[in-house]
Amino acid sequence: MRILLDTNVVLRLGDKDHATHAEALAAIDWLDVNGHECVIVPQVLYEYWVVATRPREKNGLGMTVAEADAAVSQSMAVFRLLLDERGIFSHWRDLVAGNDVKGKNAHDARLVAAMQHHGLTHLLSFNKPDFVRFTAIATFTPADVLDGRIPSYAQRSV
Repeated sequence: MRILLDTNVVLRLGDKDHATHAEALAAIDWLDVNGHECVIVPQVLYEYWVVATRPREKNGLGMTVAEADAAVSQSMAVFRLLLDERGIFSHWRDLVAGNDVKGKNAHDARLVAAMQHHGLTHLLSFNKPDFVRFTAIATFTPADVLDGRIPSYAQRSV
């Protein structure tokens, strides 16, 4: 099964000093070993860039443009990048209007729209509560993966 990685998971993978770096890495390793494919979409990389190049004192990673570009290239080499397509906008508009989405939560709706367009139903995120309004997808955390709390329909026998 293909599983979309939320930006916060990709950020944790690239920040070895973060308290949840090892948890994110272990969850990705478990998913890979158990036959799942972790994927990303351009929205994840856009959001990654914003945080990666923001100064550390403003809750960023403080990377230079060259460092952020190298990190984006590495993410694209490790995870399949599903490209933006024309149909994503109509999914996004239906989601924001139909789920009373306001403010920055529209970014989360953009991820869900990309998921719908690409036929994805599972998201790995540290911010599970941000996605509860979107009932067409299942969201789980790295801790859910590591604790075996993935719903049975999210597991694939190997």
